[in-house]
Amino acid sequence: MKRRDFLRSAAVAALASTVKQPVHAAPASDGIPRRTLGRTGEKTSLVGLGGYHIGVASLSDEEASRIVRMALDSGVNFLDNCWDYNGGLSEVRMGKALRDGYRQKAFLMTKIDGRTVASARQQLEQSLSRLQTDHLDLIQIHEVIRMNDPERVFAPGGTLEYLEQARKEGKVRFIGFTGHKSPEIHLHMIEVARQHNYTFDTVQMPLNIMDAHFDSFAGKVVPVASKLNMGILGMKPIANGMILGSNTVTAVECLQYAMNLPTTTVITGCDSMKILQQAMDTARNFRPLSSEALAGLLSRTQGVGGAGKFEAYKTSHMFDGTYQNPQWLG
Repeated sequence: MKRRDFLRSAAVAALASTVKQPVHAAPASDGIPRRTLGRTGEKTSLVGLGGYHIGVASLSDEEASRIVRMALDSGVNFLDNCWDYNGGLSEVRMGKALRDGYRQKAFLMTKIDGRTVASARQQLEQSLSRLQTDHLDLIQIHEVIRMNDPERVFAPGGTLEYLEQARKEGKVRFIGFTGHKSPEIHLHMIEVARQHNYTFDTVQMPLNIMDAHFDSFAGKVVPVASKLNMGILGMKPIANGMILGSNTVTAVECLQYAMNLPTTTVITGCDSMKILQQAMDTARNFRPLSSEALAGLLSRTQGVGGAGKFEAYKTSHMFDGTYQNPQWLG
């Protein structure tokens, strides 16, 4: 074997070793598997419905509602959203869809940007109103993308002070955080939490085939979060279609790879019934990837994934809402 081929094979094997132990899921009566969301003990669907796409302009209110209700009727119980998605329209539309008893079918999560008690309180109250509910199953601190975000979150008068108060008041059940910039920032958040004798219930991060090759959340954060029994939520499995532009993998392969990681729920955006059906079918038919299949996916994408070309959320401010709108932080 030539040295170049040997090194390439060794690199692929190393990547595969970080993701070769998927979480096995119990089958649900509707066919969509559910996994345990870490320390919460809750069972959430292998695929979750992303909130951003529910509020896009190409969808009508009625179409958005149909997507949410179809997902819930079909066995998807994890709903993702955020206070700042589409100026709040994503939450408004989801709230309308959750009427008529649909709220009881959902494990409902949203996110807030506020880094102060005042801004966190205001955003949480707005989210509850838009979503037409008196409580959230999970609230997550959004866009932990700066190295000093953890210190702001844990500071007196910071985000966590209010969220723990909201938990005592019954407005939220569980608390987590999200980010898409760097594994090092996620690890710093977990470490600052440890310094305060605190463990988050969940953590959300980009988990996709390109992540395996560049500043990898799967390689660096997932093992640490798993050890702490945090619920691991994967996002950007297809990166809003950017990964498909590499012409190396299909949408279904992207979803399968993300589902093969030790994630509880893979959150994916669905702006049509067709895309929703594809995601649900992939979850229903999911089987852990063989080591050969996994190595094949990693090998195919290795040449294009190493520089973060298809992960602009890591390498630019394109997806940083709080960078464009720092006032949201409070």
